[in-house]
Amino acid sequence: MKLILSFLKPHRKLCFFTILFVIIDVIGALIIPTFAADMLNQAAVSGADFSALVVTCEKMLAAALISGAATIMGAYICADLTSKVGADMRNAIYKKTLSLSVSDFRSFGTASVTTRTVSDITNIQFALLSCFQMLFPVPVIFIVSLVLAFQKDIMMGGILLGILFIITIVAGIVMKSTAPMFKKLQKKLDRMSKVLLENITGVRVIRAFNKEESEKKRLDNEFGDYAGTSIKVNKRFAILDSISFFSINMFVILVYAFSGFRITAGHFQIGDITAIIEYAMLALFFLMMAQMVILTLPRALECCRRISEILDFSPTISDMTDRRAEEDKNSNAVLTFKNVSFRFADADEYTLKNLDFSCRRGETTAIIGGTGSGKSTVASLMLRFNEVTDGSIYLNGADIRKMPQEQLREHISFVQQRAWLFSGTIAENLRYGNPAASDSELWHALTIAQAKDFVEALPEKLESFVAQGGTNFSGGQKQRLSIARALVKKPELYIFDDSFSALDFKTDAALRKALIPETKTAAVVIIAQRISTILHADNIIVLHEGEPVGMGRHEELLKSCPIYKEIYDSQTKEASENE
Repeated sequence: MKLILSFLKPHRKLCFFTILFVIIDVIGALIIPTFAADMLNQAAVSGADFSALVVTCEKMLAAALISGAATIMGAYICADLTSKVGADMRNAIYKKTLSLSVSDFRSFGTASVTTRTVSDITNIQFALLSCFQMLFPVPVIFIVSLVLAFQKDIMMGGILLGILFIITIVAGIVMKSTAPMFKKLQKKLDRMSKVLLENITGVRVIRAFNKEESEKKRLDNEFGDYAGTSIKVNKRFAILDSISFFSINMFVILVYAFSGFRITAGHFQIGDITAIIEYAMLALFFLMMAQMVILTLPRALECCRRISEILDFSPTISDMTDRRAEEDKNSNAVLTFKNVSFRFADADEYTLKNLDFSCRRGETTAIIGGTGSGKSTVASLMLRFNEVTDGSIYLNGADIRKMPQEQLREHISFVQQRAWLFSGTIAENLRYGNPAASDSELWHALTIAQAKDFVEALPEKLESFVAQGGTNFSGGQKQRLSIARALVKKPELYIFDDSFSALDFKTDAALRKALIPETKTAAVVIIAQRISTILHADNIIVLHEGEPVGMGRHEELLKSCPIYKEIYDSQTKEASENE
């Protein structure tokens, strides 16, 4: 509830007018049967004044018009209010996810964050709309209808009070019992989304291994599990509906049974029967509508909890200050590691230990090692996707922990092994880091990245369509476009995390040769598994089980580092065998 109130607060005026129009609508709806009862009572008396009947009819018409106008205005304002609240929530979650570290984001999961941002907030919007239009009127209509009923007849008012009390208690019990079930439903929805996402994104692997049938069974199990819990919830609400309808019928029977005696005794009039039943029908109708809201409330409350879980989460990596750190622009070292060690929060051992090196302008620093040696983790530390456990990393002489993350990353272009392109055009992707880049700059970057030829061959060239993730391009083409995107930014530090792996040796060599003059004023870090990619690096760091076991040029390491010599021999032997 606290979450909803915090997002409703900026829209106080809309809330006020929504509630005001709801109250006017409810009062108007209840006044109409009161006027109708007066007309019947007047008509039942011999010698009734026709002009009085006309006046009462005019009052009914005025009440109907006012109530109808209030309904329309209230619905419009309420829709506007809930849409704005939903948009604010989605913006808040998106902004929060941008502040999460990579490990934080993984702890929630992509499918879960997507479900919370789309499905959960939609549920909250629907519940909020229903509360204003169906749930909020219930206490108002209960109070007004009971007051009017007691004015007509104390006994009838008492019967109506008893019926409404019973139904309200039953509805409360059902809501309380179904709340845990809705919590399970949302978790099952997350699980369904996860399995469905795996099936869609991994469809090639599934087909290659002929696992369609087993994956269908796995997904059917998830669907069935979700359906089973949903059926249990629906059964309970079916019971509530049955009790409500039974109560309505019992009330009508009791009104007709007692009204005859009350009329004979002179305590009740014929028209009052219509008014009392109409009060009850309206009250019970709104209560039935409220049951639909009650159906959504436990789910909406669970959705609120899940949204709060993200919004209240404290990122493991955050800016210590909003002030930009002072940098030494004359420093030759762009990025410096000083006795850096790193351990994941849930790990007992260090992933990286005792890293001491500098990435200098006009030089290429290469990092190589076996699988699991921590190469990509080094890049993650440079970008501050993970926080160092011991030691410090400096950018132009300033500790990266003491500067805003935005300041750090505006100096860096990062190309990851698994190239990612956004849906849109090639030009839009290339300008991702530099929106002001001209077409000539884009073509220049494509030329350096060895991508100019295949882009020129496309009918739309720079305006060619790019599917989400770049799925309409090959792995090598995506890598070259990603490299071109990094070049367009023109940063001080380039990080290529095994981003030449999908290129053939000829393209790899041509690209690296073209990079040399392009990056002469910047520092370059190449993380690779192929020694051919880093042969001419100015400084090669060899990692083994997270520790640097060698540092120097290629020729030096062949003589001084057994691990590097072993990697080199295995790759040259493999190359000669392939020939």
